[in-house]
Amino acid sequence: MAAMSLHRRHLLTLPALALAAGCSPAIVRHASAGDVPRFSLGVASGHPRHDTVVLWTRLMGEHLPTQVAVQWELAADEGFRHIVARGTEEAVADWAHSVHAEPAGLQPGREYWYRFTALGQRSTVGRTRTAPAPDAPATLRYIIASCQRFDVGYYAAWRHAAAERPDLIVFLGDYIYESAAMPVPIGIIGRGHMGGHVRTIAGYRQRYAQYKLDADLQAAHAAAPWLMVWDDHEVDNDYATLTAQDGHAQFAQQRAAAYQAYWEHMPFPKAMRPQGVDMRIHGRWHWGRLATFHALDTRQYRDVQVCPRPGRNGSNTVDLAQCPEFLNPQRSLLGAAQERWLAEGWDTQRHWNLLAQQTLMARFSWTSTAGGRGRYWTDGWDGYAPARQRLLSSAAQRNLRNLVVLGGDVHAHYVADLKADFDNPNSATVGAEFCGTSITSLSLPQERVTAALEHNPHMRHGRSDQRGYVSFDLTEKLLHARLMALDDAKHQHSPIQVAARFVVENGRPGAQPG
Repeated sequence: MAAMSLHRRHLLTLPALALAAGCSPAIVRHASAGDVPRFSLGVASGHPRHDTVVLWTRLMGEHLPTQVAVQWELAADEGFRHIVARGTEEAVADWAHSVHAEPAGLQPGREYWYRFTALGQRSTVGRTRTAPAPDAPATLRYIIASCQRFDVGYYAAWRHAAAERPDLIVFLGDYIYESAAMPVPIGIIGRGHMGGHVRTIAGYRQRYAQYKLDADLQAAHAAAPWLMVWDDHEVDNDYATLTAQDGHAQFAQQRAAAYQAYWEHMPFPKAMRPQGVDMRIHGRWHWGRLATFHALDTRQYRDVQVCPRPGRNGSNTVDLAQCPEFLNPQRSLLGAAQERWLAEGWDTQRHWNLLAQQTLMARFSWTSTAGGRGRYWTDGWDGYAPARQRLLSSAAQRNLRNLVVLGGDVHAHYVADLKADFDNPNSATVGAEFCGTSITSLSLPQERVTAALEHNPHMRHGRSDQRGYVSFDLTEKLLHARLMALDDAKHQHSPIQVAARFVVENGRPGAQPG
């Protein structure tokens, strides 16, 4: 079925899409009654500063005017008895009738509630919060998550994440998947991707809408502000800079369409709106005097992957000895400008530097590394080892007390010590890494991971057979991590368990069981 705009075509009605997304019958009944919900994709907030936060929604349904005035309200209480800010945003068709409101002058370090009104309808209520004042003491409960392929599992993990009422959710990439539906029985009946493989603005908008109709995902967005970075599937699998996996000539247009749809559907500020094929997503967010988040982009500026499979671009898994380009010091995963930005911006004043990026940073060889050997995946940091070394060396040179790298992408719970020299297990530990598993996306058999752990002594933990997220509590003295794992992501109401606990102590690099 060809991709098409939800608000312009009748073939894919909102009720049908809601059913495919697993939404409640109440929403479907409302839509089929001739009064299409304009706020059916829910609400979201994100990128909090100490005095502002972005409030998001998108108007839906057919026959929307080209431009619609949308009122927003921000209150100090959930009942909206004390409204502290309100305003009007113009939702325009060229940007999918999305709304990105940015109330200013807010109090630091406190909760707020928000809602939208347009065309005689009112949205659900979302909870958000501002960051603490830059010089204020603080604590932080946050969650990292990634990789939520819609058609291979339910979003039970998001229901549990929302129930934790975190201060912040950090999403590390692969919010949507651009590919066609997974065949049953691998996929989930009733949750197939609609519209086939996505390459157009209409297709991306349809795919985001399908994902965002899910009630559990909406609950997670409404529970807390999000800080977000993308990975590849928001555009196309394994893409690097302006190079597609299949090398098609129109990839620049596809990337521009994907970036626009990404901004339209996420709580990003207006200043981050894409310009054609460019959208800067890397930046810094401070949480009081406790921590700084450094959000990175490992897709837009990278060099293409080394030693690809014949006839295609993108990732491969190859022996180091057969691919000398692995060690080319000129190659970068971040690009030279972003590398400099990070190296010059490490925070030596706050207690923690939290590096929010897309994938596993620690070296991970699938075979023995004795004698300088090893077998590595080329799409992650192992494919750009000299660039990883530059990053870790710059952190060590600044004498950072507490570097914690946060990642996703690889669909497994990994905990690792980041070493100054991965060839020497006794070398200094520079920082700790927590790479969270996927919300739903499938992974490798656990037997393969277990066998590989023997070749990677700096890895503290590795489980590819679990879906879920990682929940953190952070104080000046301690980071406490809980690796959360669903019983079964193919069940909509799956329970969740704490699969493992780790801590990082202030001034003691690396992770310890906790």
